Amino acid sequence: MPLSPDILAWRDEVLRPPGALNGLARATQRRINRMIPEKVHAAITTAIEGMTRGMLTGSDFMTGAPQIGLTLEERRARAAKAIDGWKKTAAVEGGVTGAGGFLAAAADFPLLMSFKIKLLFEIAAIFGHDGRALSERLFILHIFELAFSDAEHRARVMEAMQDWDAKTHPAHLDDFDWRAFQQQYRDHIDLAKLAQFLPVVGAPLGAIVNWRLVERLGHTAVMAYRMRAEQGA
Repeated sequence: MPLSPDILAWRDEVLRPPGALNGLARATQRRINRMIPEKVHAAITTAIEGMTRGMLTGSDFMTGAPQIGLTLEERRARAAKAIDGWKKTAAVEGGVTGAGGFLAAAADFPLLMSFKIKLLFEIAAIFGHDGRALSERLFILHIFELAFSDAEHRARVMEAMQDWDAKTHPAHLDDFDWRAFQQQYRDHIDLAKLAQFLPVVGAPLGAIVNWRLVERLGHTAVMAYRMRAEQGA
């Protein structure tokens, strides 16, 4: 069936080429990345892969059985409630760690990541999907990339997500491009999260940044699952 107008508008927005300022920022980030030794990139990739793998496979992140038989409006309402709850949790956590100095702010990264992964599992179940399936975990990773990547990478991710349920998917998480995942995510939130290390303003900025990051991810997830449902109808 044809995609709904709001899904088409969202997809066009996701695929829109970056403006001049975004392109300049990305070029600067790439220069910085080239200055970082390869062993540092490798260490960061390994750390993020290990952390994310643990979250994706840990029983603490499963949010119950897929919710079957709901109308679209019921799914959207439940997803909105879940997003609102995790936004508030992330904002409180960001404010506390932002007020706690450098070490506390550094601890915000894995905590915020865990909130995001839990939210995605919850939204997957709301839209009737089983988070225990490897293909679903890969879809969750793609949603994450879609929310926190540059325009060029988003286009590749969106292509991979098209007609998801009709495709054959990798049998192992090893086949996922973890290097691109960590670098896109890190580059995307670096500037926003650096403000959290600043004295005095770190706490309110940490709360605001976490709220907005979770909000963006939740919106991306809802739209991605709606697009998937319409493509599979």
